Amino acid sequence: MCLNQKIIRLKIGGVFMDEKTMVNDILNGVNSELTTYQNVISQAENMQLRQTIQQIRNNDESFQYELYKIAQTKGYYKPAQQATVTEIQTVKNELQ
Repeated sequence: MCLNQKIIRLKIGGVFMDEKTMVNDILNGVNSELTTYQNVISQAENMQLRQTIQQIRNNDESFQYELYKIAQTKGYYKPAQQATVTEIQTVKNELQ
């Protein structure tokens, strides 16, 4: 078995996690953080704080997307089926 085919296992708090589990756990954590950042940004009155949190959010979004692409390439994540043009138009009409 070549090195690239080996499953990475890490023991955390007495529990072994494989690479797929770790990647999905990190993605879930980052997604949760992104939601929190958005809530803070929308309520921040201090412009410097707002801009700082926006930059942190932007960096985390870039990291999340890079990790998502890796997960997708490795088969750890399968995205939802893409919406049809009709479905997109229906949502647009409902929101206008």
